[in-house]
Amino acid sequence: MAIGHNFTNKLERLHPTETKKMDVEKAFHMTGGVGKTSYAKNSSLQKKASDKVKHIIIQTVEELYLATTPKSIGIADLGCSSGPNTLSIIKDIFQTIQGISHKIMHHSTEFRVYFNDLPTNDFNSIFKALPEFHKLLRQDRKNGLPSIFMGGYPGSFYGRLFPNSYLHFVHSSYSLHWLSRVPPALYDEHKTPLNKGCVYICESSPSVVSQAYSLQFQEDFSLFLRSRSEELVVGGRMVLIFLGRRGPEHVDRGNSFFWEILSRSFATLVSQGEIEQDVFDSYDVHFYAPSKEEIEEEVKKEGSLKLERLEMFEMDKGEDGSESYGTQVAVAVRAIQESMISHHFGERILDSLFENYGRLVDEEMAKEDIRPISFVLVLRKI
Repeated sequence: MAIGHNFTNKLERLHPTETKKMDVEKAFHMTGGVGKTSYAKNSSLQKKASDKVKHIIIQTVEELYLATTPKSIGIADLGCSSGPNTLSIIKDIFQTIQGISHKIMHHSTEFRVYFNDLPTNDFNSIFKALPEFHKLLRQDRKNGLPSIFMGGYPGSFYGRLFPNSYLHFVHSSYSLHWLSRVPPALYDEHKTPLNKGCVYICESSPSVVSQAYSLQFQEDFSLFLRSRSEELVVGGRMVLIFLGRRGPEHVDRGNSFFWEILSRSFATLVSQGEIEQDVFDSYDVHFYAPSKEEIEEEVKKEGSLKLERLEMFEMDKGEDGSESYGTQVAVAVRAIQESMISHHFGERILDSLFENYGRLVDEEMAKEDIRPISFVLVLRKI
C-alpha cells in the first residue's frame, strides 16, 4: 500500500529521533512481489555473485553427504528473501545430493528445506513458485522424486530458530552484513545523532561510530554462530556469503563507498528542499562490512565451529543490455533499502533519490573503479 502524501508530511514533521525508532525485524524486508522495483526483478547482482562461488557450495554439500549419509537431510536457507535465487540454490543442492546418492547406492534420503527470513518477507512469492519448481525437479527423473518437505520459517537468525541437532546444511547468501539493529551508540545521551551527514561509516565519522558498528557486528555474528552450532548436527556444514572489506580501514572504495554515494544522494535532496537536514542526519543503515580478521576472531571465540574455508572475491561488473552499472546498482540497492527509507522519509523521495544514486555511481566509475568485495565461509560443526 502506498504511503500517502499527508502521511509523508507528518513523518517529516516528527522529531528526527522519533522517525529513527524503527524495529528492524518489523520494518526491514526486500521489496516483495514481481514488480519493477521488486527484489525478485532486481537481484541479478546477488545471483552473479552466488554463481561465482557455486562450486564451493556443491563441494561442501558433497563432502557433507558422504560423511553423514543421512536418511533425512535438513537444509536451511537463512535470509532467503523473495526472489528466484533461493530456489536456484536449493535445486543445485538437491541435484548434487541426488547425484552422489546414486553413485553410492543410497536412495532413501528425504529432504527437509526451510526458507527463513524476517516475518515481513514476501514468503508467498516463494510458495507460488513451488509447483513449477517441483515440475523442474521431476524432469528426466523416471523413478520419481524422493520426499521433499518445504516450508517458511519466519524470524531473525540472530537467535535460535530450530531445535537442537536439526540441520545438516545451512546456506546464507548476502544477509549477514545486515545487523540486528542500528547500533544504539550512534546517539549520545540526549538522543542526538553522532554520525551527521552520513548513513554509514564515512571520512567525517567520529571514531565512536566505527566502534559502535564493530561492536554490534561482534554481538550479532557471535549470537548467529552460537545459535547455528546448537542447531547443526555434528559434522554439519554452513556456507555463508556476505559483504566485507579488505583491511582494517573502514572507509575504502569498496562497499563503504556505495553508502557514501547514498549519503551524497540524500544531501542533494536536502539541498533541493525535498527532505530536512535533521531527518537525514538521523538515518543510519544497519549494515556492517567486516574484515577477514574480525570474522576469524568471532569463529575462534565461539569454539565449536571449524573454519574450513574463508575466501575473498570481487563481483563481475559486466553491464546487462542497455543498463549502465550505476543503474544496476541503484535498482539493486533500492530493492533492498526501500522498506527502511520509506519508513523513515516516506515513499515520495524514492524515484529522485535513486535517480541521483545511479547517476553518481556512473560518474564515480568513470573516474576510478569501485571494487566491493565479498567473503565466502565454510564452517563445520565439530
